[in-house]
Formats: sequence, structure tokens, C-alpha cells
Amino acid sequence: MLNKYLVPLLLVLFLLILISGCSTVVPVTVKFPDAPDVIKIKCPQLKTLNEEAKLSDIAKTITENYTTYYECAVRNDAWVKWYETQKIIFEKLNK
Repeated sequence: MLNKYLVPLLLVLFLLILISGCSTVVPVTVKFPDAPDVIKIKCPQLKTLNEEAKLSDIAKTITENYTTYYECAVRNDAWVKWYETQKIIFEKLNK
């Protein structure tokens, strides 16, 4: 007679232990993605001229500075676009 109640009781206790083992109270946090290394490069300093620069040196420096500036502007625009895209994705996942 004792066996008749012991098996279902043990089964219920076993199931309760299994169910309680699966529940967790640990908060799950999502990490915002890291930026690609290509767009984390800082912009270089623009070149300056000395007082005795020739006209050819001025033209060369201006050309190099324009190139440097626009390369940096493209990287910065890529950074902004990447960040905005990742932020939208991140917010959609966390709703």
C-alpha cells in the first residue's frame, strides 16, 4: 500500500526538481556590437606650410589636405551609417 503512494510522490518530487532547475533569475543582457576596426581609425592631421613655401608646395599641400579630408569624411559617414543601422537593429531586438 505504501508503494502505491510512494512512486507517484517521488515522480511529482522529481518533476518539481526538474522544473525548478530550469528556471533562472539571472538577467540576460545584450551587448551592443563593436564597431569595425576600419571605421575606428582616427583622422590624420592636415599638413601645414612653412613661411618660405613655394607656389608648387602650396598647391601640393592643398591637394594632399583635400584628399586627406575627404577620405576621413567618407570614413566618418560610414561610421554614422553603420551606427544608425546597428542601433535600429538593436532596438528592434530589445522591444
